[in-house]
Amino acid sequence: MYDDPLLDRDPQTALAEFKAGPFSARAEVRVTPVGILAVGALMTGVLLSTALVVWASTSIGRARVSRR
Repeated sequence: MYDDPLLDRDPQTALAEFKAGPFSARAEVRVTPVGILAVGALMTGVLLSTALVVWASTSIGRARVSRR
């Protein structure tokens, strides 16, 4: 429908299969390019918030040590 690859809305698919002895697992994912951007934004938010929590928790520890 569109000639521009940025407007391509066909879903991308990925398949992963794992087998070890009697255990086997299979996972299949279908996602559109817009979905990939949404997942990227979500992961960015998680990583930034985790960094903020680590910074806040270590700065409290540094403040306690410096007051002694």
